[in-house]
Amino acid sequence: MKTGLYLHIPFCRSRCSYCDFNTYVGLNDLFEPYVRALQQEIRALCAWPLLSARPAHTIFFGGGTPSLLKPQWIGDLIRTCRATFDMPPGGEVTVECNPGTAGADYLRGLHGQGVNRLSFGAQSADPVELKLLGREHAFADVSATMNAARAAGFDSVNLDLIFGLPYQTLETWQRTMDAALALQPDHVSLYALTIEQGTPMYDWTRRGEVPYPDPDAAADMYDFAEQAMGDAGFSHYEISNWCKPGRACEHNLIYWRNEPYFGFGAGAHSSSIQRRWWNVRRPADYVARIQRGQSVEMGHEDIDPPISRGETMMMGLRLLEEGVSPARFAARYGAPLEQFYAAELREGAQRGLLDVNKTRVRLTERGHFLSNQALMLFVADPQRVYDQGQGRRQSHGVSE
Repeated sequence: MKTGLYLHIPFCRSRCSYCDFNTYVGLNDLFEPYVRALQQEIRALCAWPLLSARPAHTIFFGGGTPSLLKPQWIGDLIRTCRATFDMPPGGEVTVECNPGTAGADYLRGLHGQGVNRLSFGAQSADPVELKLLGREHAFADVSATMNAARAAGFDSVNLDLIFGLPYQTLETWQRTMDAALALQPDHVSLYALTIEQGTPMYDWTRRGEVPYPDPDAAADMYDFAEQAMGDAGFSHYEISNWCKPGRACEHNLIYWRNEPYFGFGAGAHSSSIQRRWWNVRRPADYVARIQRGQSVEMGHEDIDPPISRGETMMMGLRLLEEGVSPARFAARYGAPLEQFYAAELREGAQRGLLDVNKTRVRLTERGHFLSNQALMLFVADPQRVYDQGQGRRQSHGVSE
């Protein structure tokens, strides 16, 4: 079992129209105090006797826009993690970057500080779609940033793209896919747009100013993407993620395998499998509490075995090749998978959603397109899991 470290950087230059993450604009004066508060939170967590010298395997800087921070500050945070957790020398360290916020010198600086993986929020190659999304960059910035990343020595780079946008056609999506693949990324994350309450996009659609996404068109785009990514030599290893050989996101695999993770920063969530907790959301409050020596935890919940088992199934089935290992499940929960889910496994197989055998349970090809139906077979309390998923998504930045 592995453990991931997530550091939330809640700062942005502007808000995107679809984003409901815990992010803020206009807080530049808080950047360095926030970094120092993060360092203190990391050290304080590792002062717990049960966490002393605990191993950790990945670091992920999400946001927000982590690339607004100086490379030296990111390096300070990496060194703090390594000084307080037992981490392997070559462990994955990812930083999310917005194209246009990271030039050649900046990326060389990140590489020199120990960052070995980048994730760029490209989102679209179409200028009209980028404007609708509220993105500041043009696709030419994505190309330039990708070239700068390669020149800086990065051999593991992800691109994020969004499909199912209002007004988007299959033809514009195909052009975006072609443009993205021409940059030869190592990993690609493709997400269907969701309209979240509290965002400008939500208000536009509610007022009828922008049409709701067409789910049939989005399904056609996903179908096209599966074919295009396969033709380009990518492995479809998770519902929304494709990679070249050896380039799966190790940090996100920890989430999908329902393994422990520790989140640091404003609004970050953590899970020890038996317990989940989350931090105060506003960055100024977070920094003030740290400076006063107060706890930044805002809430927690115990995770009972039925919920834990359901989350293990729900998250694990997102891994299209790996799926859920019955042996690993039995080792974790002390009993065979069938003892808890015999009826659900049988129903999923009969409906053509699940491939069930002795070595793994995974989605069928039909299940790829009906994954929500398959995952819900294992959810005892759908609303609770939805709420937890929202927290997990917001605290890890769904960019991957």
